[in-house]
Amino acid sequence: MSGNRRKAFLVSAVLVGGAMLMTACQDTDKAADTGASQGSSSASADAATPSGSSAAGGGQGTSKGSGTAGKGSGATGGTEDGAGSGADTGNGKREPVQQSCGANDISWNTRSETQAGGYILISAKAKPGITCILPAALPTVAFGSDGTEAGPAEQAVGEQITLSGNTTAYAGVNPKSTNADGGKELDSIIVAVGNDDPEPVSLKVGTITVDKPVVTNWHTSATDAVPFS
Repeated sequence: MSGNRRKAFLVSAVLVGGAMLMTACQDTDKAADTGASQGSSSASADAATPSGSSAAGGGQGTSKGSGTAGKGSGATGGTEDGAGSGADTGNGKREPVQQSCGANDISWNTRSETQAGGYILISAKAKPGITCILPAALPTVAFGSDGTEAGPAEQAVGEQITLSGNTTAYAGVNPKSTNADGGKELDSIIVAVGNDDPEPVSLKVGTITVDKPVVTNWHTSATDAVPFS
């Protein structure tokens, strides 16, 4: 090969090699750009997906949370149902309504006392499982077949008493408040909680003489139930 032809070949080879090198560089750059673009898109998609899942999960969590709250509201409803009974105290609370005592709600006892010229002490306790209220009024105490009723031994009316458990109420009866001779001889008394009590009870007291009897209010202490004239 002559010198001119060899020079032309080398120049041609150099030009072809340079073109191939440039093409390879462009392909590499394009591949890099494409990879970076795809990586960026993939990263964006990946970033968007967890965020979307999280949002969806948050939505589900909120929904489930609301369901739980709904169940909680059911418990509140239960409270409202429970609060439906009883008396409204005015502060959003309710207290159980207690019944008035009847004679048949009470366990009765009597005993004779010598103080104040002699009297009969009546004691009253609620029967097991019963809570009831003795009103702020005289016990109704009657004597004999004619129903002679005891009058008040005290000037003022006492306070109501709630009977429950071991709480005991006491009332003192003086069957003969007069100093005159005479009177009815009896051995029992009839006791009721007020004149409207449908089931009064008969209590044995031994032989007593009855003449203008008197009775105290109900008291929680036996010493306060002495019927002084």
